[in-house]
Formats: sequence, C-alpha cells, structure tokens
Amino acid sequence: MKKIIFLSLFSISVFSDNLIIEDFQDNNANWQPVSDQVMGGLSEIKFSKLTEDNVNFYRLEGNVSTENNGGFIQFRAKINPDRNFTGVRIKTRGNKEIYEIHVRTPRQIFPWQYFAATFKAGEDWEVIEIPFSSFKSVSTRQSKLKSSKINWIGVVAYGRPFYAEVDLALIELY
Repeated sequence: MKKIIFLSLFSISVFSDNLIIEDFQDNNANWQPVSDQVMGGLSEIKFSKLTEDNVNFYRLEGNVSTENNGGFIQFRAKINPDRNFTGVRIKTRGNKEIYEIHVRTPRQIFPWQYFAATFKAGEDWEVIEIPFSSFKSVSTRQSKLKSSKINWIGVVAYGRPFYAEVDLALIELY
C-alpha cells in the first residue's frame, strides 16, 4: 500500500498601508546631507550611519549657525508616494532639542519653499506621529499639502544657533 502525503505550503503576506522610507531592513532611502554652506552659511554638519544595542540609525549632528544668512543642517531623500497618507511616523531620539520634518512637492520649485512640522527629540528612543494636518506651508502659495505629491522628505535642525544631535531609526508615511 502506497501512502500519499500531501503537503501544502501557504504564503501569507501582510500588506501594510504605510510607505516605509527608511527602516534599515529592506527599505534604505538614498539620504543626502545638506547644510546652509551651499548658500554661504557657516553651519557644520556630520551625518553618520551607526549601530547601538542592535539598533541601526542615522545621526545628524553639528553646530547650527545663523551667521552669514545661515541656519540649518539636514538630511533628505527623494520619495515617490503612490497614494495619500495621514502623516509621518518616526522613531527618534536626540538631545532634547526641537527639530523639523520638511516635505516638498513639485510645486515648491525653490529651496526655501516647503511644508514643515516640528518634533522634540528626547534622550530615549520614541515613536512620534506627525499628522500632515500639522504641517505648515513655508514661502509657498500652496496652502494644502497633498501627500501623494511629496517628492522630498528631510530631517532638519533649523532656525537658531544650537548644537544639533538627532538620531533616526525609522521614517514612514502612515
């Protein structure tokens, strides 16, 4: 008597409604560090990929200077959302300073045009959700942010003289 063994393998996929921009797994954005030195400013920037306690993250640090019309350091990446989202979710920590998330769409053609929202990077890792409704239009006539049109996103130390140190282990649109 022959025995027939039937083995069925099922592949279960969990689809998330989130757009992961960076999670140090399979989603690694092409980040670009930028400082106000591109416009003659004097801010100093250091951008590093680090690992600590099995957590991979980026660190943006440096002295932000408002001298010589300066005032920012940032790291940013191109993105291409295919639908609308509610906001930005980050896993972050830092030196208890206020930082900004900047997003841009093709309608913001000049570097000083963007949408911005702030967050405080505390000493311990935390997940922060920033709804797009809290983003403010800066130097642009576009008053409403359409998240499906975002083509740049950045983490920014901005607007006042201070020492910046902010870590990012996750950034996604939710």
